[in-house]
Amino acid sequence: MRLTRTRKTTIAAVLTLTAAGAVGVSLSNSSAAPSAHRGADVTTNAKLDPLNNSAASGHAQVTISGSNLKVVLNARRLLKGMPHAEHIHFGPKARHECPSVRDDSNSDHRLNTAEGTPAYGPVRISLTTKGDTSPDSTLAVNRFPTAPKGRISYSRTIHVKPALAERIAAGKGVLVIHGIDYNHNGKYDFKGAGKSELDPSLPAEATDPVLCGRLQ
Repeated sequence: MRLTRTRKTTIAAVLTLTAAGAVGVSLSNSSAAPSAHRGADVTTNAKLDPLNNSAASGHAQVTISGSNLKVVLNARRLLKGMPHAEHIHFGPKARHECPSVRDDSNSDHRLNTAEGTPAYGPVRISLTTKGDTSPDSTLAVNRFPTAPKGRISYSRTIHVKPALAERIAAGKGVLVIHGIDYNHNGKYDFKGAGKSELDPSLPAEATDPVLCGRLQ
């Protein structure tokens, strides 16, 4: 599936966005972080609650085994047939929680991705369906689930750095899904909320968060 602009334009915008480090993307883990969890596996769960007055809902489970994360995610009532970027966020200075209306810094009655960053932190893992899962794929539009019939059923095992696995095992990761159809016309466009704060060539509908949950 494609956005309302051509795939070529979208991917070019994505490359510009990721190269610029939008959304506070961090490409390396803290060298001061503790070693990864050792011994028995740790399973964390998140109830995915709606953001931006969406009707979406979902649940995510991440099982940490050493430096491997088995991610299982199910969500429903999403925009059908359109890509939904999904990530695990973490930042040492973040609040390790989902944003609220108090984070709407410009008082436009919606939360964009940047406004949520102080709550959930930068992208650390991109939950793509194939290929790279690093922050470099934050908006790899053609490799995120497209929600057939409005649902996403995602499962993938991802290898991460030990320090990041430790943080997620400690319950400090936040899972966020993006993409919301504000004007209910069945696609992402600029009429619903204008341009994305991340890149003016992308509609805000494609990048605003729709679901969020802390992995506990």
